[in-house]
Amino acid sequence: MSEYRLTDIYIYPIKSLGGIRLDQCLIEQKGLQYDRQWMLIDQSGTFVSQRKHHLLSLLQVKINGSELTVAHKLDPDLNITFDKDCETGELIQVTVWDDQCNGMEVSKTVNDWFSSLLGMHVRLVKMLNEEERYVDPRYAYEKEVVRFSDGYPCLIIGMAALDQLNQKLDQPILMDRFRPNFVFSGGMPHEEDTFSAFEIGGVAFFAVKPCARCVLITVDQQTGKKGSEPLKTLASYRSRNNKIIFGQNLIHNGSGTITTNTPIVVHSYKTPV
Repeated sequence: MSEYRLTDIYIYPIKSLGGIRLDQCLIEQKGLQYDRQWMLIDQSGTFVSQRKHHLLSLLQVKINGSELTVAHKLDPDLNITFDKDCETGELIQVTVWDDQCNGMEVSKTVNDWFSSLLGMHVRLVKMLNEEERYVDPRYAYEKEVVRFSDGYPCLIIGMAALDQLNQKLDQPILMDRFRPNFVFSGGMPHEEDTFSAFEIGGVAFFAVKPCARCVLITVDQQTGKKGSEPLKTLASYRSRNNKIIFGQNLIHNGSGTITTNTPIVVHSYKTPV
């Protein structure tokens, strides 16, 4: 059996903005620390996404001690910094797909900065630790909770899957199109599809649902430009039940610090490798 080894860890502190690569990260009950803890919402309280607002791909988030900084990738002077604990005290009901939960408004000043940049009224909200948003019960084990991610605490993709895709594309793309939390080496392309129960650094993970992809993966994260790829090519060989599949959604049990270059120990498979 091939050895699987964790090569990259990513978090996306503000949903749909640029991610941060880490060598190690604490995993908590709701997922990796700070992952999708903040989110932009429109006037109706619905989350704002790169799917419609490609400019979000050019906004890079950094965490410096107690502060978050958001800066434009092509114009670093266009930036804003605020404290991780910053909040106005106003709880707002927000919508993430079919779920409704509460978000704490961060700052009127931060709202204005994002609104000016996007040309529409938006607010930045934070999920408080005590807020509970549950994973889809069809795939949950024990009422697992999640922050503002689309539906599950973590996403894993094998590097072999991207390598295979890039062999089929005229212009290779980066893994950041797919916004994984974990990337690993080893195995055949899409071998993560076969995972059932596995372990990273003593934390138990369960692969519960393939990740269906949308037009977001057609947005170049370095330029903010949208095209037809890689969705067009993936449709030719990764289509299942009219959905394009790339990566596996995960739930987990336990907490701890996860570090890159750690072996991924698979305890059971859904199907033979």
